Amino acid sequence: MRLIFVHGWSVTNTNTYGELPQSISSAAAGVGLEIQIDHIYLGKYISFHDEVTMDDIARAFNYALKELPGSDGPHSQDEIAPFSCITHSTGGPVVRAWVDKYYGVAPGADDRVGGGGRDSNGNESDRLTQLPLKHLVMLAPANHGSSLATLGKQRVGRIKAWFSGVEPGQRVLDWLCLGSKGQWQLNEQALNYPYPQHKFYPFVLTGQGIDSGFYDFLNGYLVESGSDGVIRVAGANMNYRYLSLTQTQERLTKVKGKVYRLAPAEQAVRKPVSVPMGVFSQFSHSGTKMGIMANKATSPDHGVVVTEVLNCLKVDSTTDYEQRHQALAQLTQAEQAKVPKGKSSVISRYAMLVIRVRDELGDLIEHQDYDILLLAGTGYKPNRLPEGFFVDRQMNTVSHTLVYYLDAAKMSQIKDHCFGIQVNARPDKGFSYFHAGQFRSEGLAIDEVFAPNQTTYVDITLKRQVDKNVFRFSRADKPRENFTKTHPSGDEISE
Repeated sequence: MRLIFVHGWSVTNTNTYGELPQSISSAAAGVGLEIQIDHIYLGKYISFHDEVTMDDIARAFNYALKELPGSDGPHSQDEIAPFSCITHSTGGPVVRAWVDKYYGVAPGADDRVGGGGRDSNGNESDRLTQLPLKHLVMLAPANHGSSLATLGKQRVGRIKAWFSGVEPGQRVLDWLCLGSKGQWQLNEQALNYPYPQHKFYPFVLTGQGIDSGFYDFLNGYLVESGSDGVIRVAGANMNYRYLSLTQTQERLTKVKGKVYRLAPAEQAVRKPVSVPMGVFSQFSHSGTKMGIMANKATSPDHGVVVTEVLNCLKVDSTTDYEQRHQALAQLTQAEQAKVPKGKSSVISRYAMLVIRVRDELGDLIEHQDYDILLLAGTGYKPNRLPEGFFVDRQMNTVSHTLVYYLDAAKMSQIKDHCFGIQVNARPDKGFSYFHAGQFRSEGLAIDEVFAPNQTTYVDITLKRQVDKNVFRFSRADKPRENFTKTHPSGDEISE
């Protein structure tokens, strides 16, 4: 087996992989795998320069793969030699971006939501069948970003849990900010991928431990519950949801002002093919003591990750994949039921909610021009939400998305099992404006919208209201007139 390692963001030395490659190679024979150390390749990509983007790294990764022994060369259009891959942190999204770019939706395909991987003739794309990557084992991947990224380049660069005094690259940092455009696009595309049908087997293994040695400056995100000090479990998990809501012409009664219903699409909540995920309570994001990469096969505490990685690399069928899914789900349940040292109870499980608001033309409504209210109870009021449900809120001022971090157990206790979202957008009057929109979970179970350890993308579309006085005619036989002082009529055009 050819095995490739891909590190995280702003790494500058291959010692970041520690003894994990040797441990994997040494223990492979014991589980029936042949992984020779000279068939293991350690990735080293540049992410600490501001001009480098995720797409740049994906392109360079493709070129580097073609240079490896067994491939046909970097200038060839032929296949890359088959391989499996182990990634850490940002390395997971890097490889996923490469998969999407070269083996995802075919050229000329409809890449809008629900495009489904079809080419310009409406045929199913078969590029995924040509993918040379068989296993993708992601350790603590930033699939939905990191809460730390919003701190900014200078402060993030000082966090020992992620770096060691390295100046981080800005463009990749932008990608890592919660709710970034790149994350949204990559995960929206991945809704279409039937991984195991094409003999491609991705996995997520992540920690939920906090290493006190990384408290190098006071910041709540370094000790955030439900995370490894850098990546939230919900931010790593490849099992996520996509909820699309569109404003209708139905005006809600008993609500102050003009508020119109936000209705879900026919398939209310979309989900990708389920990806096995294992959570370990004892591992943090990095470091020689608790880091998920600091593993030796002979270590009683750390050898478990080596074992689980090898179990993932053994998968060779959809049946194996499902069994791995069940085994890791059981492991996660057991690990998250443990009481952490120094705590009196288990750590709660959390969910992320990523919200963007657009008009019907697809244009983003910017962050300063909308407010989001979370609602609960049969009356769908903001004051009916369960106490302690809210953990964190971040606004991405570049992508204009809003990210909530919520206690999933608390959210499951929502009064009357009624959950809602109201968006108030600006302007709310004038020649062109918006009415408020409100989603109500009537008929949709709460656990379909939220799930522990998972992220839900909520795509809200509001209809632009246009006053009829935006365009009027006057008769040519009448005196000419100045219409600079025209006021809105209050009558909306219906088209």
